[in-house]
Amino acid sequence: MADNDSAPAAPRKRADARRNQQTLLDAAAATFVASGVDVPVREIAAAAGVGVGTIYRHFPTRADLIVAVFRHQVEACAAAGPALLASGDSPHAALTAWIDLFVDFLVTKHGLAEALQSDDAAFETLHTYFLDRLIPTCAQLLEAATDAGEIISGTDPYEFLRAVGNLCIGAGNNPRYNPRRMVALLVTGLRGQ
Repeated sequence: MADNDSAPAAPRKRADARRNQQTLLDAAAATFVASGVDVPVREIAAAAGVGVGTIYRHFPTRADLIVAVFRHQVEACAAAGPALLASGDSPHAALTAWIDLFVDFLVTKHGLAEALQSDDAAFETLHTYFLDRLIPTCAQLLEAATDAGEIISGTDPYEFLRAVGNLCIGAGNNPRYNPRRMVALLVTGLRGQ
């Protein structure tokens, strides 16, 4: 019985419901990469192995689905930083691997930038969410690599992520431009040697 002074806890999703939602979000993300965020919902449902109604039950609007996919991928990217730091050969190797994941995140967002610029209220808080989750992860990796003497000190995590993002702009519009190569040069430059 709940204490009279406290509100009842929100019901937690069953483990199988959480797994199903993860599968749905992974399928939506992959479909967005392949076909853009305007892909028909039936294609996402087919990729997830569910009916269209299942998608609408979880995500009543396309904006709800886009926001959920974006948040899901930001969380995965944020969680990868500490995991790479714990299991990597060195802090610099962890930073490099994490930046590769971040670049993947940025260059595979076909149509997401345009969707985020829309007037839909569902997208208003995503940029802040993105920064709030990923800047601390980047800061942790930069600090570890600095403390290990592997990179120069003084790299601001916001400026660094912004620089990486700027190098990724327009990656899909020009087959002669390789943002991964440019980002690799930026990361190498952190060594300062």
